[in-house]
Amino acid sequence: MTVKEPAITTELVASHGLTPDEYARFKALIGREPTFTELGIVSAMWNEHCSYKSSRLHLKGLPTKAPWVIQGPGENAGVIDIGDGLACVFKMESHNHPSFIEPYQGATTGVGGILRDVFTMGARPIAALNALRFGAPEHPRTRHLVAGVVAGIGGYGNSFGVPTVAGSVGFHTRYDGNILVNAMAVGIARTDGIFYAAAAGVGNPIVYLGSKTGRDGIHGATMASAEFDANSEEKRPTVQVGDPFAEKLLLEACLELMQTGSVIAIQDMGAAGLTCSAVEMGAKGGLGVELDLDAVPCREEGMTAYEMMLSESQERMLMVLDPARQAEAEAIFRKWGLDFAVVGHTTDTLRFVVKHQGEVKADLPIRELGDEAPLYDRPWNEPVRPAVLDPASVSAPVPALAALKQLLGTPDLSSKRWVWEQYDHLILGNTVQTPGGDAAIVRVGDGPKGLALTTDVTPRYCEADPVEGGRQAVAETWRNITAVGGKPLAVTDNLNFGNPEKPEIMGQFVGCLRGISEACVALDFPIVSGNVSLYNETQGRSILPTPTIGGVGVVADVTVHATLAFKRADEAILLVGDTAGWLGQSIYLREIAGREEGAPPPVDLAAERRNGDFVRSLILDKRVSAVHDLSDGGLLVGLAEMAIASGIGADLDVAPAGVPAHAFWFGEDQARYLLTVSRDQAEAIEADARAAGVPLTRLGTTGGDTLRLNGGETISVEELARAHEGWLPGYMQKSS
Repeated sequence: MTVKEPAITTELVASHGLTPDEYARFKALIGREPTFTELGIVSAMWNEHCSYKSSRLHLKGLPTKAPWVIQGPGENAGVIDIGDGLACVFKMESHNHPSFIEPYQGATTGVGGILRDVFTMGARPIAALNALRFGAPEHPRTRHLVAGVVAGIGGYGNSFGVPTVAGSVGFHTRYDGNILVNAMAVGIARTDGIFYAAAAGVGNPIVYLGSKTGRDGIHGATMASAEFDANSEEKRPTVQVGDPFAEKLLLEACLELMQTGSVIAIQDMGAAGLTCSAVEMGAKGGLGVELDLDAVPCREEGMTAYEMMLSESQERMLMVLDPARQAEAEAIFRKWGLDFAVVGHTTDTLRFVVKHQGEVKADLPIRELGDEAPLYDRPWNEPVRPAVLDPASVSAPVPALAALKQLLGTPDLSSKRWVWEQYDHLILGNTVQTPGGDAAIVRVGDGPKGLALTTDVTPRYCEADPVEGGRQAVAETWRNITAVGGKPLAVTDNLNFGNPEKPEIMGQFVGCLRGISEACVALDFPIVSGNVSLYNETQGRSILPTPTIGGVGVVADVTVHATLAFKRADEAILLVGDTAGWLGQSIYLREIAGREEGAPPPVDLAAERRNGDFVRSLILDKRVSAVHDLSDGGLLVGLAEMAIASGIGADLDVAPAGVPAHAFWFGEDQARYLLTVSRDQAEAIEADARAAGVPLTRLGTTGGDTLRLNGGETISVEELARAHEGWLPGYMQKSS
């Protein structure tokens, strides 16, 4: 049955997210009025989510190269060489808007999509990570969203069979109407077995693989490129539905097929589904593509060309195959119970032609669909950097250990065990360091090599000073990896911001990118993949700027690594790094003093590198028993986390010089680590630090079951543990 297509009207164009100027640009490109299907195709290709029209001008300046980088941004995932003929393949992407509308399915399909990006490159996924931001705990939707997102991440990852090993969770009222769900996946491949998306050869079959196409997710990419309004619930049909068991079959079938030598090119059907995957394969290979939608496996009757081209049904791939191996390839997919259909072929026309029921529904220039996408140099304002806050101007309303107990029970600093215990972090049997530490460690095969993995960002720093906040996000990720003994190698990013059409938001984006670039250059930590998520606003209220950084490092021997828990009594506690008592934008200032102001702590990238390299050398030489990097909450929070993890207390005996005591204990100065070492090693390590130009302070000694400050205030480790572990389970058990 032929379905009459709607007339192209101004209202229809606007509903597809195209401005009048963009629509005029498209008409000029093709020299005529588009068909309804062509309008859908260009709306998908030219939306912010797929074209990066507001951001790609600034992304060009990011550092993406290093001798160990095999593939940087521009493919499904980044690839780095980790030695011994092996490559690490990884990427992070957002599923923010879908997860706010339908938290379980939004989170599951976020995990499923990023896993496909990794195994599309020929890698077997070995780990998943995430970074989550929710609204204020008292907001009526927050508890529902936390429960749904965590269940969705666990439900997909656990069923698919990949361990979820690390992540971060934060709360702030600025995420009330627009949560963040950033998912990261990491895989391993042979360096000579990487697969790319560029099609090759004229007349080669284009094959649709995986699950059937349905009407779920239509306009998902367009929805992800728009601000929310009061009617966000109406967008529920644009959220895709995931099936982790089907994706597991797809993984095994794809990896088996890749071993046959029959795959010429492969592309995941992610955002904008069949449209983006087909166009990108053809354009990257300098070829045309012709599709016959009559051959597309559909699970719903009467689907139109428009619906098939824009569907974001999950667990689907598009491949260009060697025609001589087609029968062999089909047999593999049939064995795994998956659809295999030849839906088109490559051409030499440089046209993207879509046919359905004997009619040409689209005939467009393929390369220009990407190359001619709008590119905006949005106006941006240089953010006004706040004044430095004098720590002496901040009073201490409660004693230090009472403040510590209060901080450990706040939403941001409380234990996230309730979250990560819902994830299977041990499946596959290679997780060496589980969630709860500075970075996860996952063994590569039978070892001894492993990967150190983490995600991090401090949004309140990025809001106050985007450049400094961008530097800090990279530096803290680098510290997390260093603190377990890893050598940081590369990052992926997920740049979450508000409406780029507002100069103040674009200024945040530009500033954070500048800081990220500076830190990546200084720390030799290139960016190999990533994602930009803009328009994270609801009714004009933006999220905090949240450029999440996902880091990957190599641990040469996983039996030689550090954890943060105290190991035994009577060991010296050492502090690496300078402490000025920086309280601007600190958790202490917000939660104890009731103020949110001041400049964030400055990031001295030379000190970060010097101090981190020194700490890593101590770990590799087996001279330290515990290591913890310092960030949110400062020195006393870090010490408490080490004590809680072990049940061992500490006697601290240090006189802060020229710094108010509460600023010393809770300031968030950067480039710092806590170490424990045997007493007979302490003097030698202090001497080595002096020789290396690394500031080092002896704080006290481990032992007992309390924290004691300078012979005065005392609190039991058990009491701190109850405060730390109790908030999130208690919050989630409350009735909504």
